[in-house]
Amino acid sequence: MSNPTGDIALIGLAVMGQNLILNMNDHGFTVVAYNRTTSKVDEFLAGEAKGTQIQGAHSIAELVSKLKTPRRIMMLVKAGQAVDDFIEQLVPHLSAGDIIIDGGNSLYGDTERRVKYCESKGLLFIGTGVSGGEEGARRGPSIMPGGSAKAWPAVKDIFQGVSAKVDGGVPCCDWVGDGGSGHYVKMVHNGIEYGDMQLICEAYNILKNGLGLSADEMHQVFADWNKGELDSFLVEITRDILAFKDTDGGPLVDKILDTAGQKGTGKWTVIDSANLAQPVTLIAEAVFSRCVSAMKDERVKASRKLKGPKPLLSAAKNPKARQAFIEDIKSALYASKIVSYAQGYMLLRAAAAENGWKLNYGGIALMWRGGCIIRSRFLGKIKEAYDKNPKLANLLLDDYFRAEIKKSQKGWRNVVASAAKKGIPMPAFSTALAFFDQYRSATLPANLLQAQRDYFGAHTYERVDKPRGQFFHTNWTGRGGNVSSSTYNA
Repeated sequence: MSNPTGDIALIGLAVMGQNLILNMNDHGFTVVAYNRTTSKVDEFLAGEAKGTQIQGAHSIAELVSKLKTPRRIMMLVKAGQAVDDFIEQLVPHLSAGDIIIDGGNSLYGDTERRVKYCESKGLLFIGTGVSGGEEGARRGPSIMPGGSAKAWPAVKDIFQGVSAKVDGGVPCCDWVGDGGSGHYVKMVHNGIEYGDMQLICEAYNILKNGLGLSADEMHQVFADWNKGELDSFLVEITRDILAFKDTDGGPLVDKILDTAGQKGTGKWTVIDSANLAQPVTLIAEAVFSRCVSAMKDERVKASRKLKGPKPLLSAAKNPKARQAFIEDIKSALYASKIVSYAQGYMLLRAAAAENGWKLNYGGIALMWRGGCIIRSRFLGKIKEAYDKNPKLANLLLDDYFRAEIKKSQKGWRNVVASAAKKGIPMPAFSTALAFFDQYRSATLPANLLQAQRDYFGAHTYERVDKPRGQFFHTNWTGRGGNVSSSTYNA
């Protein structure tokens, strides 16, 4: 047989897989395409891939035979068992130093396990986040690879070649770190995406039900917001959605049922934040808001029995007051967004410490700067903050973001207070403000909480007039003993 010419193979010919293959082909890489249902390979070669350098394979053995060494094989298949099944099929055909890449939305713990397993077989494994949806895969996604560091030089040109570019050609792709770190960064990206979407939906809700704006008027508001600091993919598509008309000429958005779906990555972020004791409250509220939205039938029944105030704000009647309140909503959206990213970075920092990863926080912001769903102008400022101080404890403490919060705070508080008075639910705006107020408090009421824990469970407490690390127990009733419970950290 003639010498193999394939630079990389891709398994999984759903739309994301097909688009990424076409993207790689555009950048001069020879791709071998494979799908478990092999008829899809023939359809792809006869259709979208016609006239390209893309090669097809009808078995794992054929796929491997068409690749140059070290062989690079990327999977874009459903997370979970399918990934493990393909690894088992590939291993017998591969040689030392060959690279298996999982580009799906895998749980980072699974990636940690797969890295160790493949390395035990003499192979290298990369778990990479790929964000940007179908369009990103075709035109340039954000790519977040982690795993076997020795594999990076062999895939760097391909990944950085096909990724999105920003700021004059800088690729939105760099090596993240060891083990499951690439998939962890993608998971946090998805969690932040949940938060951004929920915040935008809350802004839409108060514009619509609090100020009585029409879809066309809200389209204009989001168009204006997209020209400033809120310039982002999600604000841009919200602008377009609000202008889109149904066949009857009315706004299509009004015809869409208000029950949100979710695939689980936001939930994973929240579970892991609890395990690492990181208060990622905004993403949690975004996840739970989708859960509440899914209770549609129950909410409809409850709406008939549970009454609150009428949602229309007094500012709705006065054009000048209305415009001022729209500016306040913009401030609330911006400040809450800063808190959401601050919390996401808190989680990344805790996970890095827990797993021994050396993460480049400015680099992660750059990877998210283009190609992905949360791409925005705002991420350039996060990169600057971490470039200036790689050890920055919290984004809220950076001079730029501190000044932005200070500027936005009055409007933010006005929106949250007005919404509470009018019964307009603002779970994400509200929790962002609550976290900000907790974080800036030198003293919180947890002293009383510790007293309660010691009273009923002898869990002990520390004292303000004694060094940290000394624990005390009080016999609060005179009836209990002086034996204390063992201490633990949540």
